[in-house]
Amino acid sequence: MDELQLASLAQALHDPPAWLLPFLPLAQQVFEHVRSRSVATALAAARTSTGDCPRFIDHSQLPSSEPYEAFIARAGCVPTRDNLHDFFNGLVWLNYPQTKRRMNQLQAQQISLHGASGPRGPLRDALTLFDENAAVLQAPSKLVDALRRRDWHTLFIDERAMWKSARLVVFGHALLEKLMQPRKAITAHVWVVEELNDNALAASLTLERLEAKAFLPLPVLGVPGWWSANEDSAFYEDPEVFRPARCSR
Repeated sequence: MDELQLASLAQALHDPPAWLLPFLPLAQQVFEHVRSRSVATALAAARTSTGDCPRFIDHSQLPSSEPYEAFIARAGCVPTRDNLHDFFNGLVWLNYPQTKRRMNQLQAQQISLHGASGPRGPLRDALTLFDENAAVLQAPSKLVDALRRRDWHTLFIDERAMWKSARLVVFGHALLEKLMQPRKAITAHVWVVEELNDNALAASLTLERLEAKAFLPLPVLGVPGWWSANEDSAFYEDPEVFRPARCSR
């Protein structure tokens, strides 16, 4: 990671934003190792205390002839580069190993059946979308219903206090990376769950639900407490970000 990335990450860990809090204990532990070692080595050091998680290796050890997902499934190792993207990917592996393993197994199965070249198909597309840009939401049904309708006024203003009963975890490592430079338009693909833990999340990744791409769009910096600008209700009066639901034909 370059000096700018290290500086911004250090600041975030010192004064963490709400979206980073679920990952904070391991993030701080890994970051202390990153200062003097590679990301792969730092993640490997943290892995010893987290249980069921694959090994992290330098990305150069990935065979050029083998797809990334297939290699992880075969070798039980995650090729890792020295950048924020792979740093956050490692943190998600450490915090949600069963879910990441389930996703990897499904990816590897599809590659085995259809090959790595050519059209990826709806299942692999959904898995990649989840892996890169998902946020996982456990919330009262009134909030979920408002999100489904894209009723932003109800979701963020009328029922603002109800967010205290909700849990939203940023899962996608590309989404975590984007949030290091926050901007209003950053939108997550939300996956709604009844229970938010690793085993329950892994079990929710059924073929039917993934292929249906059962995601809901959410501009995550509109979540109460996630960005100070949203304390002003005018923040939500931006139709380019808080878009109405499409009318069905």
